[in-house]
Amino acid sequence: MVDTLILDLLDPEEARPPPMAMKDYSDEFKADAVALFESISGATYKSIATDLGIDRNTLRNWVLRDRERRGQNPAASSAGTRRVAASKETEPASDPDERIRQLEARVAELEANERKLATERDILRKAAKYFAGETNW
Repeated sequence: MVDTLILDLLDPEEARPPPMAMKDYSDEFKADAVALFESISGATYKSIATDLGIDRNTLRNWVLRDRERRGQNPAASSAGTRRVAASKETEPASDPDERIRQLEARVAELEANERKLATERDILRKAAKYFAGETNW
């Protein structure tokens, strides 16, 4: 018995835990995860993957495959492919036409933000439903 214990200590290969089982995610879940990652400015693979309960490298592979499929450079960083809106602290224009243009631009920005938030909400709802069905209680 002591010999077995010593051999276990000397051979760390035997003491390794078994590899994790591969999970089969639906194409819809993969597409939603990629859309969520792409929709959040400044998101990291780790933060989104943790939120969805998947491995960081799995999400990264899905994003890279999606970018290849769309013809984008898959090696491009997410910061390089996303448009980061610059905050504009400008005074209201004295010209009414310019003021209207500024307000229209602000409305368009808010509508785009609302669409992004609705997409994120829908993706999170689908993810919650997916993982709720995965439990065997």
